[in-house]
Amino acid sequence: MKQVLTLVVKLQPTSEHRQLLDDTAKAFADACNYINQNVKANLTNRNSIQAVCYQDVKERFGLTANHVVRSCARVGANRLTAKHKGKTVKGFKPTSFDCDTRTFRFIEDGYLVGISTIGKRIKIPMRVSNYHIGKLSGQNPTSAQVCQHKNGDWYIHIQIKNDVPKPINTNNVIGVDFGRRDIAVTSTGKSWSGKEIQDKRDKFNRVRASLQKKATQGTRSTRRRCRQILQRLSGRERRYQAWLNHNISKAIISEAKQSQSIVAIEDLTGIRERTNQKPRNKTERRRANSWAFYQLRTCLEYKGIKEGIEVIAVNPAYTSQTCHCCLHIGLRNNKSFKCSTKACGWIGDADENGSLMIALVGQSVRLPRGSNLLACPVDLGLQKAHDLAIA
Repeated sequence: MKQVLTLVVKLQPTSEHRQLLDDTAKAFADACNYINQNVKANLTNRNSIQAVCYQDVKERFGLTANHVVRSCARVGANRLTAKHKGKTVKGFKPTSFDCDTRTFRFIEDGYLVGISTIGKRIKIPMRVSNYHIGKLSGQNPTSAQVCQHKNGDWYIHIQIKNDVPKPINTNNVIGVDFGRRDIAVTSTGKSWSGKEIQDKRDKFNRVRASLQKKATQGTRSTRRRCRQILQRLSGRERRYQAWLNHNISKAIISEAKQSQSIVAIEDLTGIRERTNQKPRNKTERRRANSWAFYQLRTCLEYKGIKEGIEVIAVNPAYTSQTCHCCLHIGLRNNKSFKCSTKACGWIGDADENGSLMIALVGQSVRLPRGSNLLACPVDLGLQKAHDLAIA
């Protein structure tokens, strides 16, 4: 099994290189728009699209043969994604173009990349870190995407394929409960508080609101200065959230690897749409919509593949309301949980109970005859006593 890792590396082009990259990105986007407008919308297979328009596109836009092939593939992929979402592809912007083994080459000696453009093939030095050097050492990547980021600088997104180990075969399961008060709570007793990230989000929101207000008032220099600060702050909150999710997921996968366990998480697909239907104030709506739980799930999944740890998503229905000891519906009051049955009466942290219940559901999915794990022990005991009394 192969896992694709994308390395984002900054390029250091000269003014001539920059102009060639701009021209190639524009021609690539124009070709994609032309294909999207002139090829039947129901065609999503790149080979079918290429058979219809290859020669015409090559003559119109001056792209190399492989760039034409990659433009057909991009249109097909975007159409397929839009089809699954019930939408249509509107257009393509001149900010990137795809490369394959014939239009891109990584040169480890000096850490250069050779890229085919409209004018000629150019070699551009990369600004690499120790992390990039470690990942690229001895590699021969065959695909990449050249992109111009929002700040105007050019980057190359290099795809590296690595062999990954087979998933471990184990009966141990670590359950992970996601939330806003605690970002993640595991069934092994570890948790990561969400107070710090919520405070940072609130602070960023106050700063943005203040700057946006000033950007519409005052002198011209004041408005310009506020817009510059807003641009500088753009993405800082998102980068902090990504850093936090990477650290949390790394700790969970490391623990699962040490204990030879699989990881069970909640499948929260569509939760944002469901929660937005509930009556809430503006602050709560903003906090809920900025919750990057899907990013955390993605980090867990790809780190798990890399380490041979299986990550399964289970149905979250009633996992936070069911007692993990007796499987009866209990009473949850913010952070506390109390089982409603007298025979059990478990009392404890609600998120801890949720993570233990998720681990139990994960075991029932993973193990043969696992549904027996979800049979209520209290009811089984009463049934056994009733059978003995009849006998």
